[in-house]
Amino acid sequence: MNAALDKALSANILIVDDKPDNVSLLEMMLSFSGYTNVQSTTDPREVEGLYQDNDFDIILLDIRMPHMDGFQVMERLSHIVKGDYLPILILTAQNDMDTRLKALEAGARDFVTKPFDKMEVLNRIHNMLEVRFLYKERLQQNDILESKVKKRTLELQNRNEELARTRLDIIRRLGRAGEYRDNETGMHDVGKIGIPDAVLLKPGKLAPDEFDIIKTHSEIGGDIIGEHQSDLMQMARTIALTHHEKWDGSGYPNGLKGEDIPIEGRIAAVCDVFDALTSSRPYKTGWPVDKAMAFINEQSGAHFDPELVRLFNAVLPDILDIRKAYVDPT
Repeated sequence: MNAALDKALSANILIVDDKPDNVSLLEMMLSFSGYTNVQSTTDPREVEGLYQDNDFDIILLDIRMPHMDGFQVMERLSHIVKGDYLPILILTAQNDMDTRLKALEAGARDFVTKPFDKMEVLNRIHNMLEVRFLYKERLQQNDILESKVKKRTLELQNRNEELARTRLDIIRRLGRAGEYRDNETGMHDVGKIGIPDAVLLKPGKLAPDEFDIIKTHSEIGGDIIGEHQSDLMQMARTIALTHHEKWDGSGYPNGLKGEDIPIEGRIAAVCDVFDALTSSRPYKTGWPVDKAMAFINEQSGAHFDPELVRLFNAVLPDILDIRKAYVDPT
């Protein structure tokens, strides 16, 4: 006996017929053929509850019955059998086309005409159960596939989150590396890592050739960060490359002008100068905020994007609150 036949013979079968003789005949036929899990009822009103308790693999259903006919039974079942393939084999003495079409529309899969032919009934049941089990197997495969997809999606989400954390950590560490060379620098000045100490740490005013060397830190920073698909790393590189460009085109390294300067670089330029002016350094005292803002406003349209200067003025109280909250204790 093969596995497919074993599976069929253990199927959950429900017989629904108001005639006890018909029920007994079908039960006997199925039992003699080896089916081991057969239930029956002569009251169609019980079908809905029986199905919910047993999840039948096939229902052998009479059409003409008191209280509820076979069409009404199928209509009730349609509300609870969703996303599943339930074979319903119609048992009927009616052989007209209208009855058959109506039964098919209601959910029937096949027909057996009364009086029953034993081999016909058994073959139709077996064939319908094969389809039923193939469908259930496909559902199980889909569930397994869906589970694998969900697992893989979660793994990718976790991986993406880890990559984002790693990228942010790289940026922070690059900033820290820059601070070891020049404690006043930030992430935008990471390229100062590549500037010789004799120039970077010179206490006095830089000579023109030394200032030319300092200006290379923007391109060095861009090279250090490199090109990435990550939006975060792309932004970091853009800021490193363009925070010394000026609105009027007199900045470096590429002499970009106006809106040719990426917005990230234009924003960093305003913030960088404000921070530099208001911060104390070993070689200078920090300016008062009003003096620093006066300089930034004077440079609107020259060094800085005028619209960004306007916005910077508008949010200055928030900026001062943030600076106070995150002041460097050193």
